[in-house]
Formats: sequence, C-alpha cells, structure tokens
Amino acid sequence: MAWPRFLQRGSLLSGFSHHHVAVFLLTFFSYSLLHASRKTFSNVKVSISKQWTPSAFNTSADLPAEVWSSNHLFPSTEEATLFLGTLDTVFLFSYAVGLFISGVIGDRLNLRWVLSFGMCSSAFVEFVFGTLTEWLRFYNKWLYCGLWIVNGLLQSTGWPCVVAVMGNWFGKAGRGVVFGLWSACASVGNILGACLASSVLQYGYEYAFLVTASVQFAGGIVIFFGLLVSPEEIGLPSIEAEENPEEDSHRPLINGAENEDEYEPNYSIQEDEAVTQVTAISFHQACCLPGVIPYSLAYACLKLVNYSFFFWLPFYLSNNFGWKEAEADKLSIWYDVGGIVGGTLQGFISDVLQKRAPVLALSLFLAVGSLVGYSRSPNNKSINALLMTITGFFIGGPSNMISSAISADLGRQELIQGSSEALATVTGIVDGTGSIGAAVGQYLVSLIQDNLGWMWVFYFFILMTSCTILFISPLIVREVFSLVQRRQARTLSE
Repeated sequence: MAWPRFLQRGSLLSGFSHHHVAVFLLTFFSYSLLHASRKTFSNVKVSISKQWTPSAFNTSADLPAEVWSSNHLFPSTEEATLFLGTLDTVFLFSYAVGLFISGVIGDRLNLRWVLSFGMCSSAFVEFVFGTLTEWLRFYNKWLYCGLWIVNGLLQSTGWPCVVAVMGNWFGKAGRGVVFGLWSACASVGNILGACLASSVLQYGYEYAFLVTASVQFAGGIVIFFGLLVSPEEIGLPSIEAEENPEEDSHRPLINGAENEDEYEPNYSIQEDEAVTQVTAISFHQACCLPGVIPYSLAYACLKLVNYSFFFWLPFYLSNNFGWKEAEADKLSIWYDVGGIVGGTLQGFISDVLQKRAPVLALSLFLAVGSLVGYSRSPNNKSINALLMTITGFFIGGPSNMISSAISADLGRQELIQGSSEALATVTGIVDGTGSIGAAVGQYLVSLIQDNLGWMWVFYFFILMTSCTILFISPLIVREVFSLVQRRQARTLSE
C-alpha cells in the first residue's frame, strides 16, 4: 500500500504555521466550551429531578414544606425525569433547526461574529435557566422549555462555523488525522463539563450552571478578538492556491462517481472558471451534492446513539447501579476518552486508505458487539469503564469523523470547485439532520426506559447503529470496489 505523500515526507506538519495552531486551538476550545455547558445539564439531572419534586417523595430535600407546596413542578421523580427527557428533545429539535439556518448564515456573514454571538448569548441563557431561576426560587415548566429552545438555536451557531473555519485553513492532505484529532473537542468539552459540574455540585446544581456559563461567555469574548476565519484575512494564500493541482486536492474522498478514473462533474456551481468572486451555494444545491443525503441520514441514526450516551449515561449509571451522582459523572468520562482515540485513529486509517466509508463500516459493525457487551456490564466500576471506553471508541469515533472530516470533504468536493462558501451549509445539513434524529431519540429513550427498562434501550441503540450502516451501504460497496480495483491495478503494474 502506498502511503500518502504527507505521511511519507512529513509535509503535513511542515506546512503549518503558528496561525494554523492558533486557529486549531481556538476553534477546538470554543466548541469544547459549548459542549461543556450541554454536559453540565446531563450531569445534574439527578439533582434537578430531586429539586423539582415535593419533599413527600424526596427525602433529601432541605427546603421547608411550604416552599415545596408552592413551587414543586412534579408529583414524583419519574415525571420529573420524563420532563428532563422532553427538555433534551426540544433542545435538539431547536438545535437541528438552528443548524440548517446557521450554516446558511455562516456562509454569508463573518464566521467569527456568528460564533462569538452564539457563545456569549447561549451562556447568558444557561445562566438564567440553571442559576437565576434557582436563586429566585422560580420554577415554571414553560419558562424552562422556552429558554432551552432559545439555547438550542444559539448553540447551533457553533459547529457549522468552527468546521468552516477549519476547512478554510486545513486542506485535504491529512484531513482525516487533523479533523479526527480536532473533533475530540466535543469529547474534551464533555470531560470539562463533567469535571466542572462534579466539582461544585455539592453546593447546588445552580453553581454548576454558573461556572460553565461564565467560562463559555469568556471564551466567546476571546473568539471575537482572536479568531482568524481564513488565511486571506492576513494576506496568506488560500488552501486552494497552496495545494498542488496535480494531486487533485479537491476531489473528495467521497464522490458520486462509479469509477473515480472516469469521474466527470455533471454540473458546477461556478460555470466560469475565471470568476474569482465566489457566491454561497443554495440550500437545495448543497443537498444535491453527492454523499450529502446518505451521510446525513446515517448521521441521524448514529448521533441518536451517541447523544443518548451523552445525555443519559450519568443518569443510567446512577439509576441502574445505584452509584453516587458525582461518581457517575466522573466515570462517564471514559466514553469520551474512547471517542477521542477512536476519531483520531480511524481518521488516520481513512487517510492511509484515502477512503472513509470502509473504515466507518468496520467500526460500526464492531460497535454493535460493543453495545451488546456494555448492556451486560456487571456492577463493577473498572469493568464498566473498560466496556464504556470500547463502546465510545466504536460509536463516538465514527460520529466524530462524519461530523468533521467527512463534512469537510463533502463541502469541498470538486462539483463546487472547493468553494469555502459551501462548507458551513453542508456541515449544517449533515449535523442538522443528525440532531433531528438525536432529538427524536432522547424522547424515545426516556419512554422506552420508563416502560420497558434499560435493556430495551440498548436493543434500540443496536437497531439504530445497524440503520447507520444501511444508509451508507452503497458508498461502502463503491469505495471497497474502488480499493480492490486500485490494488489490482498496482499488482498488474508491478
């Protein structure tokens, strides 16, 4: 197997400047902070559930009986848990709608402005939701739903913008490795959120929201003054100008051609190659690009599973094994550790193969087995952490790759001549469709768990993982066939 040139000569690192490092770190930590605030909500669900139920059903409550009689929201913790699942659902639905909108807006406005506004305004909403309402002892279901819908819309500005900025700075060479490592930002955010929440949870869940919202707001200020959205802002050449055209740098690792040697674009968004001013493509044109719809549908199923672990894992550990909430929060970090390693390693392998779908297929097949194994984990923290890490490797890894490296491939494929004005739109479509699936899934998880138990929740995860493989199966067959053809041609030439 011939290794890609960037691996053979070390040209990947030599092509990076301190500007690339700054962009990598700023976008990495900006999205990490957004995810940390989401993780905080999932980590304090047990505390919120106790706070929202009357003292007759909650022996741990310290408030006087008259306070509960006037302010409690639910007659039992079961109903409070169901409402928390509803909040997850409305958040993800609004987040999904916002992604479609934010992707289009991000391709038309300054990405730095959009990202900074989303971070700061989202931090303020989280402060009101989790901290201010508790300080004022004001509990209202409709207010909580309204604030969480607004928070979903504001948080949706993050992912399309950061992927577009990264796509502007990092070309196709080594994209699987770079984006695989960078996509760990969500998992790092989960770890950061879990650590911050568990460190102050003893003082009350409102302080967990206060800490993460404050850090996120500060991050938004740093982004506004420090982020460079493209090399052209400081007079550097774009990645299109830097990459060697002989390497066909903008032909995607995912394309719609049956034979990549005979690949000919059937249309172009820019008909005149002499035109230098690029306009953003339309939403419909982005949907019609090869690979966008199959990967979007596959990501809807996979993000459902990945986000179910994200939202419900600490609650599952506390509810199913009886472990303390703070211990469950810290133990859930191992799922994210597996996702970090999985995304990076699988991105590297896909760079070596120069194909994404076969790597995804193998990982997802193994994910089914890991889900079966984790569903039967004993009441042992060490074994549970090991099985959780393996599950995160095979579920979180492919999820990170689809949402980052593959989205960047789809947004810079040859049919749009590498136009950066497609990146945020395509990313919004893929992640938005994924979030719709995740939104439906969160409500179904709480419903299935309440009526059938946790084992049936895992059966549901296995079904959704299998559907992920099904949606990208045509791409898997095409790319495996292409790899076989390439190997046969190399054998004959030798």
